[in-house]
Amino acid sequence: MAIESEIFNRAELLLGSNNMERIANVQVLVMGVGGVGSWCAECLVRTGIKHLTIVDADVVQTSNINRQLMATTSTIGRVKVEALKERLLLINPNAVIQAIQQEYNDETASAFDLDSYDYVVDAIDSLKDKALLILKATASKAKLFSSMGAALKLDPTKIEVAEFWKVQGDPLAKALRNRFKKTEEFPKRKFKCVFSQEQLKIKPQGKGSLAQITAVFGITLAGLVINDILEN
Repeated sequence: MAIESEIFNRAELLLGSNNMERIANVQVLVMGVGGVGSWCAECLVRTGIKHLTIVDADVVQTSNINRQLMATTSTIGRVKVEALKERLLLINPNAVIQAIQQEYNDETASAFDLDSYDYVVDAIDSLKDKALLILKATASKAKLFSSMGAALKLDPTKIEVAEFWKVQGDPLAKALRNRFKKTEEFPKRKFKCVFSQEQLKIKPQGKGSLAQITAVFGITLAGLVINDILEN
């Protein structure tokens, strides 16, 4: 515990010992640890989150290096959640990090007891799987925060937070709302999203993304979790 008191000294000066204890005791699930989720996970651990589950099926590829926290030339080919877990434990060796290499989808959803978490962070890219997680998480005891599309953005100052049904100018949010209306299955509770309305003036050659955008998305999600703990 001595090392933890030193690691989190600056956070405790700001938040107080009681709040730091509350932060250390919550259970957080981060679903997807790519360009957004990896930064979210690191920020949570650096702020005192001690019980964290990270889920992703992929391995690190060279194309991940420009924006994903654990992706370096030395981690290419490694399982993403294992590489990220290793880094997170270097930040706080006493953290309890559960790394699960698995997709979240119709076949695997039942393996996750979302009621056992205080917070679920959605950083999934797949529309179908994202919609499923939103439906399941909002029907659980956990509080959900979700990332909308971080690709095709250049200006981090245009990143915003809004309740899902009030998100504007984001194609992913629009697609999700259309899907919910078509299937007539809707989220059980309101939840906040991180998004950007930015429309590029240049014509990109593909669905590219940059670290200064994905990182701010992820760090903002972490901020939503920490602030909610403090407020409640």
